[in-house]
Amino acid sequence: MTDFAFACTGVRADPYAAGPTLVFRLRITASGQARVHALALRCQIRIEPVRRGYGDAEAARLTDLFGERSRWGSSLNPVQFAQVAVMVPGFTGEVETDLAVPCTYDMDIASTRYFHALEEGEVPLLMLFSGTAFTGAGGFRVEPVPWDKEAAFRMPVKTWREMIDQHFPGSGWIRLPRDTMDALLAHRSRRALPSWEAAVEALLHAAGERTP
Repeated sequence: MTDFAFACTGVRADPYAAGPTLVFRLRITASGQARVHALALRCQIRIEPVRRGYGDAEAARLTDLFGERSRWGSSLNPVQFAQVAVMVPGFTGEVETDLAVPCTYDMDIASTRYFHALEEGEVPLLMLFSGTAFTGAGGFRVEPVPWDKEAAFRMPVKTWREMIDQHFPGSGWIRLPRDTMDALLAHRSRRALPSWEAAVEALLHAAGERTP
């Protein structure tokens, strides 16, 4: 049975994608210089928050995810980031391929809130692999990629920010229920406010959270 090893050698923001997308570079090695006709690969990516330190400002922004810092000994659990699939073309022994991961700036998503809370440094990721390999030098056989195959990778925070700035420069994104959106639109119309920013600023001012 062919043994596979995986490593992530880098990541970049895709400047040409329709939406925010990270592209991870994977190195895949097949034992014994085995001939692989194709590899149907699945990859689950998790954030391992316990594997880095946090400043006070970062810790404050992470309170809604993990609670107060005093509780982090038990609450700093892994966060699901993505689950994607890729078809790797045939190779012998070793190959490098791209793994495209579509992302979101929806602040209801735990991974997005985590990324947004970080100021600098790296994001500790764990990539878990599984799938099906089609192998054989003189024939053709089907082999599973075991679930215990994984690779750790530390993604620079600046790469995430670069990706977000390509699609949401200087701004954020909030998803609202339709009735709340209708009420906010009515509020904006009644007060003849020129933009959504002005509408939210007016509400914050009324609540005493922001000076005009």
